[in-house]
Amino acid sequence: MIESTYPKSFASDNHAGVHPAVLQAIADANRGDAPAYGGDRWTAAFEQRVKDVFGDHAEGFAVLNGAGANIVGLSLMLGRYDAVICPADAHIATHEAGAAERLLGVKLITVPTRDGKLRPEDVTGRLGGLGNHHEAQPAVVSISQVTELGTCYSPDEIAALAEAAHAAGLRLHLDGARLANAAAHLGCSLRAITTDAGVDVFSFGGTKNGALAAEAVVVLDPGLTTAVPFLRRQSLQLASKMRFISAQLTALLTDDLWLTNATHANRMARRLADGLTGIPGVSLAYPVQSNAVFATVPAATAQTLLRQFLFHYWDEPTGVVRWMTAFDTEPHHVDDFLTALHKATTS
Repeated sequence: MIESTYPKSFASDNHAGVHPAVLQAIADANRGDAPAYGGDRWTAAFEQRVKDVFGDHAEGFAVLNGAGANIVGLSLMLGRYDAVICPADAHIATHEAGAAERLLGVKLITVPTRDGKLRPEDVTGRLGGLGNHHEAQPAVVSISQVTELGTCYSPDEIAALAEAAHAAGLRLHLDGARLANAAAHLGCSLRAITTDAGVDVFSFGGTKNGALAAEAVVVLDPGLTTAVPFLRRQSLQLASKMRFISAQLTALLTDDLWLTNATHANRMARRLADGLTGIPGVSLAYPVQSNAVFATVPAATAQTLLRQFLFHYWDEPTGVVRWMTAFDTEPHHVDDFLTALHKATTS
């Protein structure tokens, strides 16, 4: 693993470095010239790998970042008067600076949840305005896998949401920035929580799982693929030197590197969560099902710890903080953090 001269960050998996295999893939692509905008053999290899993993009808489109992936994916399924049903704490509703509303001109119908997950009744209960010209028309249900609270949908839970959405004429979008972590936790394939569960469009996240800067929009509805190249271009997500983006994604999807990285990150989060046992005033706020640990911590303890490590408050008034692990988090990083946390509670 790559060692840093700075204390290990627990603020975000975006703070992590790049996996050596991904760096090597970029270097291997950096030989000679190649056609631009995706007309290269690295992009062709990535597109075929998507089919291998998600099914023959899956079409993969490499993009630059997660918010852009969401914009491209959602834009395929939305009209000018449409709306998206999503959890109140969904990334598209809270941490993308209103991109969906600004760039797509749609309304987000947000649903409070207890654990970051939508249920079928959350969808059906918000369809009363269908056909009413006074209201924005729900057209898409959007979920995150992993959720913003670190929890995971089971394949059956996603399938139930897809069934509820499709029965009402809506489509299902999945923000998969941490899709790999969800599959690792569930012990299932990536396909089981996307293609086989009835998802229409989803993103596959690479950046949080060892890539430098690479995400993918994967379209499972053949009727939607024609528009993707144009909407990706309009959304400023078409890289000219696409081979360097595609090479990263192919590296992650080769020999299950995505799974190796995500499994390790999840295990480090579990190690951290288990180490909280017996620490005065510290308790888990949500189940640990991925590489995210949400905990309630006394304010004085958190402030002491923040002088030594990077992490974020999730809800400062209630004392909930978020600690993230990554593919390059090592056991000694977690143990050092826990030691500092113990000391902070007694200082």
